[in-house]
Amino acid sequence: MTDLDEILSKYGVKNIYGDLGQIFAQSTVADPRVCAAMMGQLVRGLGADHVVWGSDAIWTGSPQWQIEALRRLEIPDDIQKKYGLKPLGPADGPVKNAIFGENSARLYKYEKRTALATDRLAAMKREYEKDGAARSNLRYGYVVPSRG
Repeated sequence: MTDLDEILSKYGVKNIYGDLGQIFAQSTVADPRVCAAMMGQLVRGLGADHVVWGSDAIWTGSPQWQIEALRRLEIPDDIQKKYGLKPLGPADGPVKNAIFGENSARLYKYEKRTALATDRLAAMKREYEKDGAARSNLRYGYVVPSRG
C-alpha cells in the first residue's frame, strides 16, 4: 500500500487504480485498524477517484457483508493524526460512493446512471423492500447431501 500511496507523488503516474475486494475482505476481518489505514493510504495517494470496488469480493461469499463493512469503516482519529490521513466520511458520502461505483462508471464511460433509478431492477428492488424482506448474507455453493 505504501508503494501505491507514493506512486503519484514520486513518479507523477496518474493512470493507476487501487482495487478493493479480497484484500478488503481479509483485512477488515483480521485487523480493522490495518484495513482503515490501508484505505486511508489508497485514498490519500491515488485519490478517492482512483480507488474502485473489486469483483473478486465474491470469493468470501456474498459481498453484502463487505459492502456494509466499508460503509461503516472510518479511520480512527489516532491513525489519522499519526499518518496524516483524512476521514473516509459517511456511508453514503462522496468517497465511498465513488469507490462503490462512480469511479468504475466513469472509467467505462457509463453515462446513463440516472436511468438506473427507474429501470426494471430498481422496480424489483422497491417491491422487495416494500414487502419487508431483510438483507441476507447467505452464501451459495455446494451442499453436502444428507445420508439417510
